[in-house]
Amino acid sequence: MHIQISLQDGVPIYRQIVNQIKYLIASEQLAAGAEIPAIRALAEQLSVTPNTIVKAYAELEAIGLLVKRRGAGTFVAETPSPLARREQRQIMAERADALLAEASQLGFSYEEVLQLLQKRHETLLRTQQGRRGHAG
Repeated sequence: MHIQISLQDGVPIYRQIVNQIKYLIASEQLAAGAEIPAIRALAEQLSVTPNTIVKAYAELEAIGLLVKRRGAGTFVAETPSPLARREQRQIMAERADALLAEASQLGFSYEEVLQLLQKRHETLLRTQQGRRGHAG
């Protein structure tokens, strides 16, 4: 599990950890049932206090993305909670907000952004179809 902390962006460290683990789960880079690093191990890896990791894990557990198994560790929840899809939507909304803000700063209209997204989507589909065609 790869998490990067930025001390410059003004977002609390525990919140950065929460957001990145949410993204890893939502993007299925962390699969259901996967064990996540122990509190002390992740604290050492990120050079933060164990309390920071405890706070992040507690928040993720409260929204149903992580489960603790006494004596066994902390795991990605097996059954995605209804909140998991909400978290995915939230991640996409934040990315859409960032894209629209940047497009506006660069002078792109909403219609130009939609056209660009459509072209990128078509390219992605062609790339995926090409991979499937070569896999067999």
